[in-house]
Amino acid sequence: MKTPRSRSVLLVVPGLDPVGTGRQLEIVAVGLRAAGWNVQLAVTTPGGSLPLQLEQKGFVVHRCGTRPNAGLAAAAALLRLVKASRPAVIYCWGRSQSRLVGAIKIFLPNVRLLSHLARMPRGLATAWALRQADGVIAISPGVQQACQRLGVAAAVIPPGIDLALGDGLTREQIAASLGLEPTKIWTLCVAPLKAQSRLEHLLWAIDQLGVVNRDLEHVLVGSGPLRERICRRACVQQLAERLHLRPHCSCLPDLLQQVRFVWQSGRVAYGGAILDAMAQGVASVAVSSDAARQLIIPNETGCIVAADPESEFPRRALGVLEDDTLAARYGAAARVRATEHFPTTLFLASHTHALEQLIA
Repeated sequence: MKTPRSRSVLLVVPGLDPVGTGRQLEIVAVGLRAAGWNVQLAVTTPGGSLPLQLEQKGFVVHRCGTRPNAGLAAAAALLRLVKASRPAVIYCWGRSQSRLVGAIKIFLPNVRLLSHLARMPRGLATAWALRQADGVIAISPGVQQACQRLGVAAAVIPPGIDLALGDGLTREQIAASLGLEPTKIWTLCVAPLKAQSRLEHLLWAIDQLGVVNRDLEHVLVGSGPLRERICRRACVQQLAERLHLRPHCSCLPDLLQQVRFVWQSGRVAYGGAILDAMAQGVASVAVSSDAARQLIIPNETGCIVAADPESEFPRRALGVLEDDTLAARYGAAARVRATEHFPTTLFLASHTHALEQLIA
C-alpha cells in the first residue's frame, strides 16, 4: 500500500512587504493552513515586514539569508533546513528563488518542487531551474507562453485579492511615519529598484507633474542596486522633497487608502501595488506590461500608457490627478473588477489543487 505524503509545504521567498507578491504570498499561506497544510516559510533575503507579520499569525519563519541577493550562503542554509524539516513540497516564489532551489534540487530527489512565476522567465539559468521543478505556476497566459518558449510547461493561476484592512492608521499618523505632508496629494509606486522597473520614466513623470502642481508627494517603495542612482537623479532634478524613497513600508495597506492613484513605469510582478489598489478602490496608471494588461481595463479602471512618447505617462496621470470624478469612477470600477475577476476563493482552490496533485 502506498504511503501518503505529508501535507507540509515550505514557501521559499525573499523579504517582502504585504503588497503585490507579498500580499499574494500572505493569502496563499493563510489559505493553505486553513486547508490543513503545515506551512512554513524560508526567507532568503533580509527586510520587509511580511515575515514578522506572518510570525505574529503563528507561522514558522526561517531566515536563511542576510544579503540583498540570495547567494551561496542562503542556498546552504536552505539545504540544511530542508534536510532537517523534510517538507513534502518546496514552493518557490519568483525567478531568483526558482534558480536558488533548482540548484539544490539534485540533493533533494524526494522533495517535490513547485515554482511560481509572476514575470516573464528569461535566460538559460532560469530555464534550467524551471526544468528541475515538478510543476510551474504562471499568473497569466503571457507568462505561460514565455515558459513554453523555453520548453517548460506551466499552469495558469491568475492572482486573487481581498481587502487588506491595515492597522487603522489615520492620514496624520501615516504622514508622520513616512515624512509626508498630510495636506498634500499622495501617489504610490511599489517596484524593485532594478532596470526592468524603468524608474527613469517615473522620475521624469514626477518632474513634469511638479511643473503644474506643487502640492504633490510621491512614495516609492522598493530596494535594489539602482537606489543610489535614483537618489542622485532625484537631487539633480530637484525631486528630493517630493519623492519619498523607502526600501520597505509596513503601513502600505493604510497608505493605499489615502493615495490618489498608484502607478507603475515598468515590468513589475503583479504591477507592484496595482492589484492591492484595485481592492481598495484606487485608480491605477501604468506603462504597458503583461501585468498591467492583465489587471487594468483601459479607461475603465485606470490607464495603460505606451512607453513612448515619455510625455504620455505624466499626461495621463495628470488627467486622473485633476479630475475628481474620473478618479472616483476608475476606483469604483477597479474595486468591482477585483471582486468579480480576482476572487481569493478560486485563487486558493487552484493553489490547493496544484499542491495536492504533486503529493498524490
